[in-house]
Amino acid sequence: MIGRAAKVMRYQVVDLLRGRALVGYALFFAAATSGLSLLGGGTARALPSLATLILLVVPLVSLLLATTTVYHRGDFVNLLLSHPVGRRPVFVGIHLGVTLPLTAAFLLGLLLPLVAGGIGAEHVADVAILAVAGVLLTGVFSSIGLVVGLSFDRLARGAGFALLLWLALVVLYDGAVLFAAYRWAAYPMEGPMLALMALNPVDLARVMVLVALDASALMGYTGAVFQDFFGGASGLLVAAACLALWMAAPAFAAMRLFERKDL
Repeated sequence: MIGRAAKVMRYQVVDLLRGRALVGYALFFAAATSGLSLLGGGTARALPSLATLILLVVPLVSLLLATTTVYHRGDFVNLLLSHPVGRRPVFVGIHLGVTLPLTAAFLLGLLLPLVAGGIGAEHVADVAILAVAGVLLTGVFSSIGLVVGLSFDRLARGAGFALLLWLALVVLYDGAVLFAAYRWAAYPMEGPMLALMALNPVDLARVMVLVALDASALMGYTGAVFQDFFGGASGLLVAAACLALWMAAPAFAAMRLFERKDL
């Protein structure tokens, strides 16, 4: 199974590189990191802006690329399955062939400019947390994107739903939480707020960033509650563990959908 999955992954990576989307993704982060570091006056001032960029862009790109991959690789998948190859190694190869290149492109675009410009020893841990948050978000939204792609028969519907999902999780979610906190302010809301935060992977990644940078400008209501209860290393570990679950559950759901889908 491992050998077959590796072959599928290699073909997937080569196909993605031909489309130049990965190169553009890496160059975008490289240009943004270099520009923010130069214009912001150094790494320390650029990190909060980079964190905001990661929370917005990484979910969007990972979600859309994974979703569209399902539709663009349909003929390739049918050709593979016409041979004596199980569906599970094909799915694993496709999943890794999307997630690993996206992760590599993100890390190269983020870290190379920072390393070239010189990262102070006091900022190494902060940059590492940003990188880990971006990697986890890539894994989460790549898995979710495969679920979306396998759930809709048409590209337009799948891509449209993916955009709506990104808008809801990244843009609208905190507004809804703030409204709930205002509406039921007379009741103890810390527990429900923590539960709501665990339902949003972007909010979990934001908490990781907040714990690392102590950036109040990025602190939504759930992030403030989380930092008050689990500030420091414990909050970081809990957020990372929740994100790992967010990565595993959609990946398993996507694999089940792929195994049962009539191709």
